[in-house]
Order: sequence, then structure tokens, then C-alpha cells
Amino acid sequence: MSLVVLIIHVVACLALILVVLLQAGKGASIGAAFGGASQTVFGSAGATPFLAKLTTVVAVLFMLTSLGLAIFANQGGMPSVMQEVAPPAQTAPAPAAPDKPAAQTAPAAPADKAPAAQTAPAAPAEKAPAEGKN
Repeated sequence: MSLVVLIIHVVACLALILVVLLQAGKGASIGAAFGGASQTVFGSAGATPFLAKLTTVVAVLFMLTSLGLAIFANQGGMPSVMQEVAPPAQTAPAPAAPDKPAAQTAPAAPADKAPAAQTAPAAPAEKAPAEGKN
């Protein structure tokens, strides 16, 4: 069944392309392209409504076959990639937060190490005045 719809879809696609290309544009017509007068290839005024109606019919047929092919593709029974993945293992819930936060204390310095005494850097030595400059 899907093969029949696919064949109809391809034929409708080609027919839609052909019908759209046969329609006359705003500035020129297909008759003018082949050296004839404007609107003389398909008659004086009867060709435009016929081609417009034919375009509508072929476009509706194309849309219906597209919808049919999408439905047939969905009914193929191919499972999703995610169906093969096992769900994640359940873990124990996190413990509830305490009502009042615990008092934070500053960490004590280790008893075996005394804090190093910081000394100020030594002042730079003054330079002696250079001889010969007054």
C-alpha cells in the first residue's frame, strides 16, 4: 500500500513542477518565450483558470500523499532508541536539612606550629653621592 502511495506522490510531485512551470508569469507568458504572441499557446483567456485549478488539484494530491506517507512511516513499528535504555537506578533521598544552621567557629591553629612572625622588608641602602658631580 505504501508503495502505491509513494508512486502517486512522485507522479504528483513531477506534475506539480510541470504545471507550475507552464503557468504564465506576470510579465511574460510561455508563448512569448517561443516566439508567439502573448496568451496564444493555450488560447486567449481559457488557459489561466484551467492551469490554476489544475495546480490546486495537484497540490492537494501532493499534500495528501505526503500525509499518507508520514502515517505509513510512523506505523512501521520501529521502536525508539530510548526504549532500549534502562531507567536510572533509584538512590536514597538526601537527608533533610537541619532547622537551624550550626554555629560556625573559626578553625583553631595547630598547636605544634606557631604562626611565623612577619618582618617588614629592610629599607634600601642609600647610595653615596657620585664623585665628580656637584
